[in-house]
Amino acid sequence: MKAECKSRKPKAGLLLIASPRFKNLSGPQRGTYGERKEKAVKEIMDTMDFLDLVYPGITYEREDAQKAMDLFYAEKVDFIYAEFLSWSEDFAWIRFLRDCPDIPIIFCNVAKPKMTFETTLDEDDFVDYLCAGTLVGSLEGSGSIKRVPRKNVKTIMGTREQVTEQLRTYANAAKTRAILRKSTVGLMANMNEAMWSTYIDNYDLFTKIGPEIHYLPYSDYGIEIENLTDEEVKEYADELTSKYEMMSDVEYDKFIGCVKATLGIKKLAQKNDIDCYVYNDIDQATFKTAGCRAGFYPQWFNENVSVLVPEADIGAGIITYVLKLLSGKNVNFVEPFHIEDEYGTFAGGHAGPNDHNDPQWQQNVIISRDVRFAKTHWKYAGAPFAWYRFSPGMKTVAGLYEENGKYKLITFLAESLSEKDTPQSDKKHLLATYSHTIFKPVVPVKELWEQVLRIGATQHYAIVDGDYRKELADFAEIMGFEFYNIEK
Repeated sequence: MKAECKSRKPKAGLLLIASPRFKNLSGPQRGTYGERKEKAVKEIMDTMDFLDLVYPGITYEREDAQKAMDLFYAEKVDFIYAEFLSWSEDFAWIRFLRDCPDIPIIFCNVAKPKMTFETTLDEDDFVDYLCAGTLVGSLEGSGSIKRVPRKNVKTIMGTREQVTEQLRTYANAAKTRAILRKSTVGLMANMNEAMWSTYIDNYDLFTKIGPEIHYLPYSDYGIEIENLTDEEVKEYADELTSKYEMMSDVEYDKFIGCVKATLGIKKLAQKNDIDCYVYNDIDQATFKTAGCRAGFYPQWFNENVSVLVPEADIGAGIITYVLKLLSGKNVNFVEPFHIEDEYGTFAGGHAGPNDHNDPQWQQNVIISRDVRFAKTHWKYAGAPFAWYRFSPGMKTVAGLYEENGKYKLITFLAESLSEKDTPQSDKKHLLATYSHTIFKPVVPVKELWEQVLRIGATQHYAIVDGDYRKELADFAEIMGFEFYNIEK
């Protein structure tokens, strides 16, 4: 998928419901009910500049409801924003709930700071009173959400500012759902026989989450490596060595071998229009084809709002891609290694390609030998990789797992410690072969992992700078996932 399709604004259908019997009521000074509602709509839309709005006009009648749902479907909106502008007859709303295609809906009631009238003795004030009855309208409409019944409806209430803040989060999550349904996962080239717990049902992947899966054969991978030009290889090699220090024990021919292995992945991703590249980097066929595993992370994946993950874990690839779509930031792939109870920390990271392109933390990257495979018989045994000490700061950690046809999304916050704040050592790079960091979770470390163990997971997680738990909560609700936010 093109990058601009993934970095666009969320697209929302605007369903604003008002009463046809009030429409022409008027006061002598402030206009009709309908005119006042048009003014209110403009004020609402002015708070939604972060959305690409599809607005069919105020919904008064059954025909308006039909027009709205037809337009929303034709325009392929990510979600529908629904609000009662006052009390209204509910026949249009119930028809909409019954007949509208399966599109997420956020149903909102906005509390005003105060009323514009003191009494309703004046005709103008009485029309304002009718206009202000959003609570009675929302209450009337709320029961039908359950009675129709209609799934995928989230109900929120607050001031306009509070509703707008929640709407931003929900819109981002709904957009992510829509993009997933048009995305492609590329698996090269088979499941991981060393980690059966990472297997997921690929049919359910498409029908329940959205992406289509393509299998990328090693034969194609080998062809892409063979077809690389000397100029392409030199350009990427020079880019890497101009940015990063190379350790003295790295053999240059093996470095070039790893550059080629990495570029072969990039070429396959480009030619197959892959959004989430799931790479089986420990499969024997990888080493037979390329002579080593890819150890770098082409910036193309970030430019295309795509991701590359190792160990053929599709679920981990999906959550990495989800965090990429939600945040637009550099996302890393980790597994927790061990706890050091004395410090309340755990070490985490991963071997293989990991996004080392964060422009603010290039000083945290060294080109180092992959010592884990240095003593093997493969052509480029000991080929290097980008050894990255993950950026410091608070991270959202998230994992996605399948269990008996259902999905579980687990998330928590953990601080990635800088070397100066790491109690174990002040050295920047600690764990050979792995991009890594030392994490201090917000929840005490043993309590955190005991809860995860009880929920049931695997070892793979995605991490990103900042707190995206609200977006993940909305995303999980929209998708029908079980959601576990471990915060105490």
